[in-house]
Amino acid sequence: MSSHSPGRPPAQRLFAAVLPPAGAVAELRTALAPIRTLPGARDLRWTGPESWHFTLAFYGEVPEDVRPELETRLERAAHRTDRFPLRVRGAGHYGGRVLWAGAAGGLDTLRLLAGRADAAARRAGLPMEEHRRHTPHLTLARSRGEADLGPFTAALAGFEGERWEAGELSLVRSDLPVSGVPGEQPRHEVVRSWRLGR
Repeated sequence: MSSHSPGRPPAQRLFAAVLPPAGAVAELRTALAPIRTLPGARDLRWTGPESWHFTLAFYGEVPEDVRPELETRLERAAHRTDRFPLRVRGAGHYGGRVLWAGAAGGLDTLRLLAGRADAAARRAGLPMEEHRRHTPHLTLARSRGEADLGPFTAALAGFEGERWEAGELSLVRSDLPVSGVPGEQPRHEVVRSWRLGR
């Protein structure tokens, strides 16, 4: 569905996320520097640190007339969820296509928040895929075809970042690239955020 379909309200591509603080981003950047020199690294599309996040729920195209209800329900979800400790730890991959960094800490609370972010969308009337058990991850790189991501995962396996307290739920807009530049990534912009807890 296009954001400018005639007869439909304009829509934005949105998702809910927890964003790592600047210190955690800097640590991960430092850890990734040598990994980005490994054989095959140039064939991957690396995500920019400014776009690193832990996705809670992906909403796709959200019509403008649905967004206020979604925001009201996300605010409620945030206030009902306590702040929790989090850190970036280890790595994994989805097949040969996506390399990601993992998380440690209050994962039960993170999954609870993900479930609430998903439920907020359903109650606002958005069609959502079946909610599966949430695997917290931060996408680092993607491959156009099947790549051997094992060496990258192994190199990051021992990484353990600083502990921080996750205190916000963010609603993020994802703008797909339109320039046609090969390898260009979607641009992310936080449109609203709510503090966790009361």
